[in-house]
Amino acid sequence: MTFAIALAIVAAYLVGSIDFAVIVARMHGVDIHEVGSGNPGASNVMRSLGRGPGAMVLVGDTVKGVIGAAMGMIASGTGDPQIEWAFVAGLAAVVGHCYPIFHKFRGGKGVATGLGVLFFTVPLAGLIVVLGWIVLVKLTKTASISSLIAVFASIPLAIWQGVEGMSLVWLLVTIALVVWRHKGNIQRVFKGSEQKVQA
Repeated sequence: MTFAIALAIVAAYLVGSIDFAVIVARMHGVDIHEVGSGNPGASNVMRSLGRGPGAMVLVGDTVKGVIGAAMGMIASGTGDPQIEWAFVAGLAAVVGHCYPIFHKFRGGKGVATGLGVLFFTVPLAGLIVVLGWIVLVKLTKTASISSLIAVFASIPLAIWQGVEGMSLVWLLVTIALVVWRHKGNIQRVFKGSEQKVQA
């Protein structure tokens, strides 16, 4: 690992640590940790503040993943967005989103930021995942269920698009982190108490 790559990974984590849910909620005079589910993510912002603020957070969080993966690719000195270091730096951005240093390590679930990584590395797979997520939200009215299904669907889609070797390993680690962050949601789904979204 070169110094440039190490620097890119650290920078990607710091970019990921910028929590748009916290920022947008504060713009509306709200502490996102104190409303709805308390999760600083796009779904909670949408439920608590409306679709406009929720969309702002979704876009911001997705862009973090794109920037993180791009940093890894640029630092590696290759123009191939599927290069291993794009996935490593993308993972760092997702870690930053989930455990942000700027917000006492109280972050979101990582879905949108992970989607940004997918958009940068395998755009077609990313597009299919987001379209599938939209359909699933319409059908289930539950963001967490839709997110988890979409996350798992990204694995065969990424393989279909040529992701292999260590790139695939880092993608799987990213997905495992996102699933881990949803453990509370999974428990609530089985109890029938998971919150719905107006889709």
